[in-house]
Amino acid sequence: MSRGDTLQTTTPIRAELDLDGRRLSYVDFGGAGRPLVALHGHMSEGASFAALAAALAPEWRVIAPDQRGHGESDRAADYSREGYVADVVALLDHLGLDRAVVLGHSLGAINAYQLAARHPERVSALVNAEGAASLGLDGTNPLAFVLALPYQAPTREALIEGLGQAAAFFGDALRESPDGTWRLPFHPQDIVDSEDLVHGDHWNDWLASICPALLVRGVKGVIPAEQAHAMIERRPGTRLVELETDHFVHTGDPDGFTRAVGGFLRSLDPAA
Repeated sequence: MSRGDTLQTTTPIRAELDLDGRRLSYVDFGGAGRPLVALHGHMSEGASFAALAAALAPEWRVIAPDQRGHGESDRAADYSREGYVADVVALLDHLGLDRAVVLGHSLGAINAYQLAARHPERVSALVNAEGAASLGLDGTNPLAFVLALPYQAPTREALIEGLGQAAAFFGDALRESPDGTWRLPFHPQDIVDSEDLVHGDHWNDWLASICPALLVRGVKGVIPAEQAHAMIERRPGTRLVELETDHFVHTGDPDGFTRAVGGFLRSLDPAA
C-alpha cells in the first residue's frame, strides 16, 4: 500500500473518556504508526492537527485531545498546571500507551514539557512549538479580550453577529448545544483563568527532562530570541528551528512546521 492509499483509507475517530464525570474528548487520526500525542493551545482543539497528522502518516499515529474546557471536552473546575498534566496521563492510560512522543503548541507545549518533567517515563521525545520557559511575568493577560465575546446565542447566525470581527477566527468552530442553541468551543472566562494559571517561571520544568526535544519558534511569536537560545543551550539534546511566522507556527507556516517536526521525528531512535 502506498502512502497516499494509507492517508485515504485511515479515518479519524472521535472518542472520549470519563474523568470522574468530566468528558475528555479526543481525535485519534489512526494508523499503525508510532504514537504521537498532540496538545493544542488556548482557544483551539485537537482537530487543528489534521494536516500535520496526514503529513506524518503512516509512520506516526497522531492522537489529539480537546484539552479541558475546549472543543468537545467538558469544562473543568480548575485550569491548573496539575490538572492539564493529569488529563494527558489519563489519556495515555486510557489508550494503553506506556510512552509516546508528545507535541504541543503554546499552552499545549507547556503542558507537554511539564508532563515530561513530572512523568519522564511516559515521554520518549518532545516537540515544543512556541511554549516559553517563562512568560506573563508582567501580570498582563493577553487573552482578556475574549471576555467581551458572547459565549452562546439562540442561533448560529446570532452568535456570528455577536462575535463581530472575531467570527473570522471562531466561526468555523462553533458548536450546537443539545438544546438547539449555539456556543463557542470554549468559555471566555475559562480561557482567561487558564491563561493566568499558565503564566510563570517554568524553567525548572523545561530543564527537568532529558528526552530528545525540538523547540519551534516563530520569529514574530511570543518567545524572545534570547530566551529561545537559552532554552536550547541549557537543555541537552534540544534543537531549535525558527520559522518566519507568528505565534501560530503550525498554521502560519504549515509546510515549514511539518518539515521541522518530520525531520526531528526521523532522527529519533525507533527503539526508544
